[in-house]
Amino acid sequence: MSIANAYLTVAGLGIDVIYKDIKNLHISVYPPMGRVRVAAPETTDEDTIRLAIVQRLPWIKRQRDQLQKADRQTKREMQSGETHYVWGQRYRLDASRTSGNYHVETKGQTLWVVTPPEADGDAKRGTLDRWYRRELKAALPALLAKWEPIVGVEVDKIVVRRMKTKWGTCIAHSRTIWINPELAKKNPRSLEYIMVHELTHLHERSHNQRFNDLMDQFLPDWRVRRDELNRAPLADEDWGI
Repeated sequence: MSIANAYLTVAGLGIDVIYKDIKNLHISVYPPMGRVRVAAPETTDEDTIRLAIVQRLPWIKRQRDQLQKADRQTKREMQSGETHYVWGQRYRLDASRTSGNYHVETKGQTLWVVTPPEADGDAKRGTLDRWYRRELKAALPALLAKWEPIVGVEVDKIVVRRMKTKWGTCIAHSRTIWINPELAKKNPRSLEYIMVHELTHLHERSHNQRFNDLMDQFLPDWRVRRDELNRAPLADEDWGI
């Protein structure tokens, strides 16, 4: 069982430290951006942890470099033929159709973004972004109805909001959950994982052993879903949780 959490800075790197009832110290580097975590025996002092990190810095940096060069989508220019993702499925963009109204639809493996003839790339991108938000908002009520009773909490408010560093976040004092609209591009399993993750934070704010135990209880395959999300193609702004 973990008994405490700490945060250290070593050679410019932020390090999450979790003290556990284990015999040996373990250093891990997590996708997508190379978060470093140390699991240390309960009696390990800070100097020992810092020394272990310094000794493994070359390995840590190699792991971070590999993760940060992982499969990324190039910037979307909203040109026909680009690849876009909807709920984890790959679609080919067709932006050639025009109409007096802005709308988006999928048919087969094609993602149609229909705009007035004068619409530029930014207008088309905005049309698609708003559609992603609507898709996500439409999926949230059923997830809340399913998982609030299982987790044993109730949310006062849920907000779809773009975040640069998180897929979701929980504001415990106001019982509010924020969900990143980028999740509409990922497999629905990922959205469900993030929903359970944030609901669980209403029981436990920290990512400690109690939190992990609760996640194991509510969603036993949560680690698999987390890893699936972190392995999915990344847009430039995507980060993990």
